[in-house]
Amino acid sequence: MASSQQAAPRFYFSLRSPYSWLAYRRLTEQHPEVAASVEWRPFFEPDAHSAALLREAGGRFPYTDMSRAKHLYILQDVRRCARNAGLTPVWPVDREPVWEVPHLAYLAALDEGRGPEFIRRFYELRWEEGRDICDRAVVAEAAAGLGLPAGRLAAAADDSGLRARGVEALLAVDRDGVFGVPFFVHGRDKYWGLDRLDAFATAVLGARPHDPAPQPEVALGADGDQGHAGGCG
Repeated sequence: MASSQQAAPRFYFSLRSPYSWLAYRRLTEQHPEVAASVEWRPFFEPDAHSAALLREAGGRFPYTDMSRAKHLYILQDVRRCARNAGLTPVWPVDREPVWEVPHLAYLAALDEGRGPEFIRRFYELRWEEGRDICDRAVVAEAAAGLGLPAGRLAAAADDSGLRARGVEALLAVDRDGVFGVPFFVHGRDKYWGLDRLDAFATAVLGARPHDPAPQPEVALGADGDQGHAGGCG
């Protein structure tokens, strides 16, 4: 296995996250050469089945409950960030979402060589049209529109092989120390949040900005809300 220094740059994205949507738009529109060179890795909250498989594999998912104050802040902040990007978010309503449904469907689309098109369409569906991307009928409709096998993508969460690959994706999240999205990794350097995207792109292109002076470490508890930097989990 390649070392972290040799591994390709990575973009951990979530179709659930509005900040991931905004990062996707900025990355593909302002840094297309970087978007084409990075590995796109899904980050999603596991259901009970995936969580059990993840524990059996020795992994864990880095989730902490979001406070009401942070949730309200994100609603305000996303509108502000979207407005600055010339976008208008449409807030979807999630009714008992199962995030394996769209994210394992992404892995199936990747098998067909259509991963980028899938991501683009599903961000549009969720954040620009307000559709429920955990609805299998919505997945089937979108897959058919992309010329992908609608049945396989809509039933991706029932496919044991795709489910196992989803667990591998979550193990990669654990290994890379990803605690929220969007999250970018380049060599040993990690970048969390929309406001770190440009620094990541600069590093990938080989013109690394001056490293800031090291900051003192702040002790954090094992539980609870860990803050916000233009990203969420």
